[in-house]
Amino acid sequence: MDRIAVLTSGGDAPGMNACIRAVVRAALNNKMDIYGVERGYAGLIKGEITRLGTRSVSDMIHKGGTFLKTARCSEFKDVEVQRLAAEALSAYSIDGLVVIGGDGTFRGAKDLCDNFGIKIMGIPCTIDNDLAYTDFTVGFDTAVNTVIGAINNLRDTMHSHDRVSLLEVMGRHCGDIALYAGVAGGAEYVLVPEIPYNLDDIASSIKKSYLRGKTSNMIILAEGAGDRDEIAEYIQKKSGINVKVTNYGYIQRGGSPNMMDRVLAARFGYKAIELFKKGADSCAIGIKNNKVITMPFDEVAKAEKTFDNELYDIAHVLSL
Repeated sequence: MDRIAVLTSGGDAPGMNACIRAVVRAALNNKMDIYGVERGYAGLIKGEITRLGTRSVSDMIHKGGTFLKTARCSEFKDVEVQRLAAEALSAYSIDGLVVIGGDGTFRGAKDLCDNFGIKIMGIPCTIDNDLAYTDFTVGFDTAVNTVIGAINNLRDTMHSHDRVSLLEVMGRHCGDIALYAGVAGGAEYVLVPEIPYNLDDIASSIKKSYLRGKTSNMIILAEGAGDRDEIAEYIQKKSGINVKVTNYGYIQRGGSPNMMDRVLAARFGYKAIELFKKGADSCAIGIKNNKVITMPFDEVAKAEKTFDNELYDIAHVLSL
């Protein structure tokens, strides 16, 4: 492998720049030419490819977002659109591609591998932590810590006004952000799509806690677990206690990546180039039990996400 390209695709996440930096520096250390693709697959099919050097990634490790930019590209499902991407890589004599992103990014990588024989290494980078084959994705830990800051701030005002706070967090159909932030932030209730919940029980519990002198409660809602306004309205009606809704939104995606995400980015980026150097087959890189692992894209697509029921039970017990 002499020429490698790197792109970021899908939703941005803290640590993407740190991933790019690791890939670029590791490639240059191995005497490889390294190119950056702007705006993910959307930029690749347009040939938006630029040569990168060690200075290209200077002062980047601490910055959120991605300096290569990112985009969603629904048309990439079309084989003829994929062909344009393969031709763009061929025009620059690029031997391998590192893709940084989530499940949609990996599906595109698998298609390029299967249909055009492109050698690809995938780095999981999404705040949702919804890729089943890896314990953690780059960006998840930083997003959770951002949410914890919101919980701390909301508690101050909810306690001052004797209110219930319902904080909706991202994660699509994965409740990991809600779960980890709920445990770390001491939330009284954590609502996730993986575990059924009963709003009557929650409303009754909130009312009883109010009568005991606990006049504020925190509910963390994963966005895939229900409609925030309907839930808040129902609990307020049943409990008779004011419920205020906060949707933290895209704030979770931004910000400087923390230590865990920077170290993950370094380990994953270094591993991607190491695999190219060894002539390994295309695969996704991940982490299990703090060991960097690899898995073929076919197996990644089949892996089923398991929810941490033990941690969920801990959250319930400690909220009493």
